[in-house]
Amino acid sequence: MADSLSPEELAKHKKSYTAVGIALLVFTCITLALGIWPPLDLGVPGATWEDVVIGLTVAGVKASLVALIFMHLNHEKSLIYKFLLFTFFFFLGLMFLTLFALWDPIREAIDSYYTRG
Repeated sequence: MADSLSPEELAKHKKSYTAVGIALLVFTCITLALGIWPPLDLGVPGATWEDVVIGLTVAGVKASLVALIFMHLNHEKSLIYKFLLFTFFFFLGLMFLTLFALWDPIREAIDSYYTRG
């Protein structure tokens, strides 16, 4: 192990890991509260788009904390960020393909043909 840490550096890393662990616990409690706490329910059965946006935002923050701190991506070279950016846009493209499939006029015509009876 050529890159051994001094006690001061180790204490700094331990403090950082502890802070991120506490933040992850807090965000997990927020996610749980949003899911089961009745006053936060807007009276609409099922998940509303606000629930989805809040849930995905909290999940994104938690995933970013884990990736940057525990996976040490905050110390990586710029090439890894280019790969991550490409992966993000590829994922967005796949999500938009799903949305475009919902608005497909041919599928709508076939669905209306079979639902008319």
